[in-house]
Amino acid sequence: MNLTNDEKHYNTLANYYLNKYHEKVAKISLNAGFSCPNKDGTKGYGGCSYCSRSGSGDFAGKPSDDLKTQFEKIKKVMVKKWPNTLYIPYLQANTNTYAEVSRLEEIYTKLLSLDPNVVQISIATRADCLENEKIALLSKINKIIPVQIELGLQTSNEKTASLINRGSSNEELIDAVRRLRRENIEIVIHIMNGLPGEDETDMLNTIEFINKLDIQGIKIHSLCILKNTKMGDDYLKNPWPLLSLEEYVKITVEQIRHLREDIIIHRLSADADLNDLIAPLWTRKKLVVMNEIDKLMRKNNYYQGDQFKNGHSS
Repeated sequence: MNLTNDEKHYNTLANYYLNKYHEKVAKISLNAGFSCPNKDGTKGYGGCSYCSRSGSGDFAGKPSDDLKTQFEKIKKVMVKKWPNTLYIPYLQANTNTYAEVSRLEEIYTKLLSLDPNVVQISIATRADCLENEKIALLSKINKIIPVQIELGLQTSNEKTASLINRGSSNEELIDAVRRLRRENIEIVIHIMNGLPGEDETDMLNTIEFINKLDIQGIKIHSLCILKNTKMGDDYLKNPWPLLSLEEYVKITVEQIRHLREDIIIHRLSADADLNDLIAPLWTRKKLVVMNEIDKLMRKNNYYQGDQFKNGHSS
């Protein structure tokens, strides 16, 4: 599927959903109050070193509200912008398959009945929290309504993964993708540019790794160093060089060029709570970041996958 046009030289999520549903589709981020095995001691403590207190759910609903209340509060704001909208409830904060199957089934079933205009559900989790019985549940839900699973990889460099305390291996992710795709469940992988010690080669290697997986979408995040995180504390004590806006744009454009043509790009920058953001400050201007990426691609007539030939990047 080629969803590129004169303005966007890559497959955007907006174009993908418009092509699929023929209506505006909005994702509503929810917090079901899950924890994470990388925080509670099962796999580690403290979580990934960059992860915010909310488990990367800074813009999700309040966990003190039930899911219906969270959904309605956010929907109320969205309807003002887009009156005729379809919705995807998105369990965003922490690890949303980290519970007993009975609890998961109760929560996922609630998502289906939040609104008549719900057309899909999206669940963020970790590759090491997808045991077979959980995938069987997801497969059951997927037969009722499409299920999208979002998996955090961040980097294919396992040395960096250890440094950021990711707590799961590349092999676990490969295995999870294989088992999810057996059930025809859509997968979106998260990666992060600008992690400590990584250069452009590392970031392009992550794209090479992803190209070999049967995934349908990707989110590319810029590293945001936040207060009250392990990485934030380390940075304040001993700052290290971070990617400039220009470097981030150049690297991200190269990643898009090396990315398989069929993969849908869900995100090209990161959102952070501005009250918690330490650096880099250019990440506050998400639209500027996206516009600079588009400008560079148009200027040089670059397209998604134009460096991906015969099954590998050139």
